Amino acid sequence: MATRNIDQDEYSIDEEEELDDSSMSLVEHLEELRWRILKSLIAIVVGGIVAFIFREPIMHFLTYPLPKTADAALRSVGDKLVVTGLAEGFTVFLKLSFAVGFLVALPVILYQVWAFISPGLYEREKKNAVPFIFIGIVMFIAGIALGFVVLQYPVAWLINFASDSFTPLITADSYFTFVAFFLLAFGIVFEIPLVLTFMARIGLVTSQTLTRRRPAAHIGMWIAATFLTPGADLYSPIILGVAMSCLFELTVIFIKITKH
Repeated sequence: MATRNIDQDEYSIDEEEELDDSSMSLVEHLEELRWRILKSLIAIVVGGIVAFIFREPIMHFLTYPLPKTADAALRSVGDKLVVTGLAEGFTVFLKLSFAVGFLVALPVILYQVWAFISPGLYEREKKNAVPFIFIGIVMFIAGIALGFVVLQYPVAWLINFASDSFTPLITADSYFTFVAFFLLAFGIVFEIPLVLTFMARIGLVTSQTLTRRRPAAHIGMWIAATFLTPGADLYSPIILGVAMSCLFELTVIFIKITKH
């Protein structure tokens, strides 16, 4: 028992020495934060410029669901989305380029966040952080991919809902705003396993706690799925709800296997 206590004390001393070696003054922290933010913004700008150069292919890719669901609306304006202002076409491309640029720059942004907080972490925490960042990026992209597959259903429902009473003119700004929020919802939802696993590692939840609260969790996720999907179609909330429930159950199994 005494030997074990000595080992724990030595481990605590080593961790304190790690923090002492990496300690910085407040001014140094602010300077470091300023440079990290600047590098992240540069990465977003570079990604946005690249996206702006390829804006036409990106736009055609994101409007892929429309030819199947809005033939009549698009034929009336020459198979193109509508802009209602003099500068709206330019601003839409800027917004689209910024969103894609942020997505392209996401690994750089996460690295800058990691580089800023890593000096204040213990060695064992650093080992856990790198896989979390990589998995988080993969899961976010997977969520966006699923959201893009599902996108055609709410678009079709919203366009056809009042087509007998109104002539739909689909503006570029409204369409891409809808797409951005819809894909973002799926991307964020796919971070659920990462959040729950992180909470388990720091001791906020356990697999037993998640198992006990499984019914309430599933009900809450399915309610959230109906609000997170902007369209009123049946397919989107069902697909998102199934995805959330499956991710929740897989996370519980993973936490049990890793004994958290």
